[in-house]
Amino acid sequence: MGQHPLNMPTKAYAATSATSPVGPFSIERRDPRANDVEIEIQYCGVCHSDLHQVKNEWGNSLYPMVPGHEIVGKVTRVGSGVRRFKVGDRAGVGCLIDSCRECAACKAGLEQYCEKGMTGTYNSYERDGKTMAFGGYSERIVTREEFVLSISERLDLSRTAPLLCAGITTYSPLRQANVGKGQRVGVVGLGGLGHMAVKFAHAFGAEVTVFTTSAKKRADALALGAHEVTLSTDARAMAAQAGRFDFILDTVSAPHDYNALIGALRRDGRMTLVGAPPAPAPIMGFGLIMQRRTLGGSLIGGLPETQEMLEFCAKHEIMSDVEVVPIQKINEAYERMLKGDVKYRFVIDLASLR
Repeated sequence: MGQHPLNMPTKAYAATSATSPVGPFSIERRDPRANDVEIEIQYCGVCHSDLHQVKNEWGNSLYPMVPGHEIVGKVTRVGSGVRRFKVGDRAGVGCLIDSCRECAACKAGLEQYCEKGMTGTYNSYERDGKTMAFGGYSERIVTREEFVLSISERLDLSRTAPLLCAGITTYSPLRQANVGKGQRVGVVGLGGLGHMAVKFAHAFGAEVTVFTTSAKKRADALALGAHEVTLSTDARAMAAQAGRFDFILDTVSAPHDYNALIGALRRDGRMTLVGAPPAPAPIMGFGLIMQRRTLGGSLIGGLPETQEMLEFCAKHEIMSDVEVVPIQKINEAYERMLKGDVKYRFVIDLASLR
């Protein structure tokens, strides 16, 4: 390959304000340093957080913004110090591209909880505090080797992209709860996150119940590996689930009643939130106290656990259910995602950008 210029002009799609659509934009990527891997992006998943950030719904958006943190493709160049990757390898980048690498969390392989703050793949500044990080709605990305993931040839790349956010976001709390055979697991919501939670909990050997507000999702939930489906709007059905579950994973970001779900836990049961509703929710303390139940949260996973998940997925042929779209249809995909009109994750084919 010929040498790229020091700053590589790179085609991308970006939001330039909270009210502008995502559209064509040119960014610059750095020439790989000694410890960098350059990846030609083939597919990038569309996460609901992309839409939140584009619209500045969390109040922390930086513009221009190139979203995308479910990135897969092939290695095109490596720095002189890179040992784990070579040109032609399949590789991925998830929700973070750097951290301090020195604090207790980083040393424990929990870079997402870096005490000095992880560097997000987009909508953040790199460790120099000046260079804006741009995400996967682009032709290529250049990232430190430690934050690049290896992807098995056994995995379909387009269906693997969402594993790097939706996958690890659900895999990690299930693993941390030691979910396995003989356990009853509840999954709240059946969207991009929920459908992966069902697949993982089923693969771990648990008996899985999906809690949903939509009766239309029953057949899909069962096809994905759930053993039963409970309508969370049906008071009688919810009452019948009281005290049954070892673990509940709540993936819903819309306001809903946590207390009814907490009541479905057994003694010492745990409920973990990976969805974050915009407003505070009331929690009845007695629901936790009387049966020694626990309510907690979880954020993606560190690099070692994300690699572990990818290897588990390759072994068990677990991938996301996706609809592949050209990048020119990203704004339309956002509109459909808001309506829940996707099973279960949009993925951008970056060949459409070239």
